[in-house]
Amino acid sequence: MKVPLLDLKPQYHLLKKEIDEALQRVVDSQYFIMGPDVAELEKEICNYLNCKYAVGISSGTDALLLALMAIDLQPGDEVIVPTYSFFATAGVVARLNAVPVFTDIDPVTFNIDPKDFESKITPKTKAVIPVHLYGQSAEMDEIITIAMKNNIKIIEDAAQAIGTQYKDGKYVGTIGDIGCFSFFPSKNLGGFGDAGIVTTNSEELYQKMKMMRVHGMEPKYYHKIIGGNFRLDSIQAAVLRVKLPHLDSWSAKRRENADTYSKYFVEAGLAAEEGKLVFDSENKVLLPKAVYKNSGFKNHHIYNQYIIRVEKRNGLWDFMKKKEIGCEVYYPVPFHRQECFAYLNYKDEDYPISNFASEHSLALPIYPELTNEQIKYVVNSIAEFMKG
Repeated sequence: MKVPLLDLKPQYHLLKKEIDEALQRVVDSQYFIMGPDVAELEKEICNYLNCKYAVGISSGTDALLLALMAIDLQPGDEVIVPTYSFFATAGVVARLNAVPVFTDIDPVTFNIDPKDFESKITPKTKAVIPVHLYGQSAEMDEIITIAMKNNIKIIEDAAQAIGTQYKDGKYVGTIGDIGCFSFFPSKNLGGFGDAGIVTTNSEELYQKMKMMRVHGMEPKYYHKIIGGNFRLDSIQAAVLRVKLPHLDSWSAKRRENADTYSKYFVEAGLAAEEGKLVFDSENKVLLPKAVYKNSGFKNHHIYNQYIIRVEKRNGLWDFMKKKEIGCEVYYPVPFHRQECFAYLNYKDEDYPISNFASEHSLALPIYPELTNEQIKYVVNSIAEFMKG
């Protein structure tokens, strides 16, 4: 049985008529950059996330870059980021000639460790970027308390977490100063190419980011500040507008699939104790945990990825390929181990939890259209490898 890591074809077939009509509407208008669909998407995202302002952006990476530019990040300023994340989280800091300062992560959620964040603050610290990794919120109460005490801006990297709610019901990306989202096709809400959005409740930051999206121009050809070409294409906005009403049901199906995985892993006797960094046995699987599951809010976790940790990760990965089961490793090289950041001279031993995650984590298929039969086949294949 073939089980892909992600299959977007069923989603497209379900929405084909609406998407095709939306695409044709854009083609007929010949309005491909910005335009009515972008403005409407921004309103709809604000309504969905219950925030005041949103600005459609060319990609999730550009959303992070724009956010840092909007808070006037200067060369030499420090920005604290978790060392375990997609490269853009740290890359955008370095691109502005600022200094990325790395923290370790929480062993259960994979998100930034608030205590390590606090310990890394210096007089040069300008901002922190908590990443809501894999679709679960970072511990924002502690982060906000620490940031406010030290006058630090909070830029939320919610690229994998559109629709995720924190334990108080607030949507991630609306809790800090600026939220940054990606609509890369593989995301829970994905476009037909690169796309993103920034959100804020500050009118000042909103007006500034809106100008910076078009080279800092307002009015046309008059530039009060320097921005970039961060515009969102109308085609992407049109596709996303069709998909947005379905997002909650897709997230619910991902949670259902995660629960099914847990059930089958427990039944197979493979589930290890949550949060451990040492395996009792090589034949155990450390399952992901939804830490805010009892918060009472439906979108406590949206499972952009379903991540297990196993002792013999690389061997299992090779085995799953032979079984035609799609898997992926996120992220095999934390930032402190990346060659491009060697000049920062961080010590490898300062990041034990991130190192453990990078060496033992494996993403399993979790997309909404996955069947119980496919999930059982995945778990049975892992059991076969463990007992092999």
